[in-house]
Amino acid sequence: MKLLENKTAIITGATRGIGKGIAVTFAKQGANVAFTYSSSVEAAQELEKELESFGIKAKGYQSNAANFEAAQELAAEVLKEFGTIDILINNAGITKDNLLMRISEDDFDKVIEVNLKSVFNLTKAVIRPMMKQRAGSIINMSSVVGIKGNAGQTNYAASKSGIIGFSKSVALELGSRNIRSNVIAPGFIETEMTSSLPEEKVKEWRNAIPLKRGGTPDDVANACVFLASDMSSYITGQTLSVDGGMLT
Repeated sequence: MKLLENKTAIITGATRGIGKGIAVTFAKQGANVAFTYSSSVEAAQELEKELESFGIKAKGYQSNAANFEAAQELAAEVLKEFGTIDILINNAGITKDNLLMRISEDDFDKVIEVNLKSVFNLTKAVIRPMMKQRAGSIINMSSVVGIKGNAGQTNYAASKSGIIGFSKSVALELGSRNIRSNVIAPGFIETEMTSSLPEEKVKEWRNAIPLKRGGTPDDVANACVFLASDMSSYITGQTLSVDGGMLT
């Protein structure tokens, strides 16, 4: 029995890293997948084919989640194409790291807009169909940085911390309609983005983690499957850290 059989998921920022890991794992678990990407058409087409190979329906949408109108249009298109929206995973995010002394207003605004406002935009876009079907699971991607802060990442930490407060409020507002809202806070996850870091630095980070390794996109994806499926039907308003014990 596949855990997400016949469910439709929207996953933002899915052509690489954690987002791609979630999309592939969801397809394996029987979910139909609508995913967004910002620029790489080729990567999106490849991902579509890969997901369809698991016997599910998949479609990529070039859409900017940080744009309110674009988010509304995306939800309407997915609903028309797939019939339902059962799961939303707000995963799209960027960093523009710098010490507060040096950070520009634009770099602050951009990170808040892409990381936090996109969560508002898409959540607002899907809640009406979810309320109609009296079911839905919203999963928002925060970070350990949103829980404990990090020097050089005031903008990123603020956006990821904001996601936690936003998600808890959504859980309180929509619980009576059987719509659940939870957060995943990944720690050090090894993706294409981290592979360009110096090996010494990566070793240092791994050693500081109780499980002595970085996480994989699959580690995050498996936690998402749990929160998206009926296995977690009595869980809402929670933040699940997938960090190898980093915050322990």
